[in-house]
Amino acid sequence: MQRANHSTVTQFILVGFSAFPDLQLMLFLLFLLMYLFTLLGNLLIMATVWSERSLHTPMYLFLCALSVSEILYTVAIIPRMLADLLSTQRSIAFLACASQMFFSFSFGFTHSFLLTVMGYDRYVAICRPLRYNVLMSPRGGACLVGCSWAGGSVMGLVVTTAIFHLTFCGPSEIHHFACHVPPLLKLACGNNVPAVALGVGLVCITALLGCFLLILLSYAFIVAAILKIPSAEGRNKAFSTCASHVTVVVVHYGFASVIYLKPKGPQSLEGDTLMGITYTVLTPFLSPIIFSLRNKELKVAMKTFFSKLYPEKNVTI
Repeated sequence: MQRANHSTVTQFILVGFSAFPDLQLMLFLLFLLMYLFTLLGNLLIMATVWSERSLHTPMYLFLCALSVSEILYTVAIIPRMLADLLSTQRSIAFLACASQMFFSFSFGFTHSFLLTVMGYDRYVAICRPLRYNVLMSPRGGACLVGCSWAGGSVMGLVVTTAIFHLTFCGPSEIHHFACHVPPLLKLACGNNVPAVALGVGLVCITALLGCFLLILLSYAFIVAAILKIPSAEGRNKAFSTCASHVTVVVVHYGFASVIYLKPKGPQSLEGDTLMGITYTVLTPFLSPIIFSLRNKELKVAMKTFFSKLYPEKNVTI
């Protein structure tokens, strides 16, 4: 009987921002501008790193991979969200919903794994500088990037498979702008739903906390090494190489903790939808801004890149 009910679910309805009908046009314009800025910012970072030979280092290889993951993550969610803001038909096919969840979780966890790899890169550069070229060789860097993408894909596959093997026999309205785990769990029925919810939650929180603790461990060694540098100028230079990464980590895990570690209790569905904007739209929007403004080497390279494009103009960043 459960299998029959499961097979009858052919589509869901994404409720999204329908609770705010008067704000939908304004939200569409705001999210569209932020989305375009996210795409252009990450593409600019990638173009700058590609064109400037001085940036052909593991650190900027990881930054390019991070930009790719952010672009793909936003492409998996935001275009659909923008279309729904202008449409009265917000249905999404069962397989399309599963695909969106797989790609969003894959690219989202890839982003977390790459941030961890970047923390390790800074640790090797500051704490093991004599072995940096050995530990962070082109082959080693490519392997770390590949493992991050593979790990993200595995996480996406595990979560999506667990959720979409459930039986959906209730109303088909997803109270969110995307196919996210908590609202889909509310539509599922069967004795195995609590076990699946617990398992998926533990897998996601363990992966996020594991990455975060590894980053904290890297920076514990980094701070200890920097404090041993005798000159203030040397300490400031070492800290400056980590500033952009630390800021992005704080933003990324700060918003992720709001989503995954929030206490359970009575909360409006509209509040959950608005909270989802923080990690879907805001975090990818802020990331290229942070790397562009807080990374001095990248700022100089961007200025050089623009001067090549517009040699007759004096570009100031």
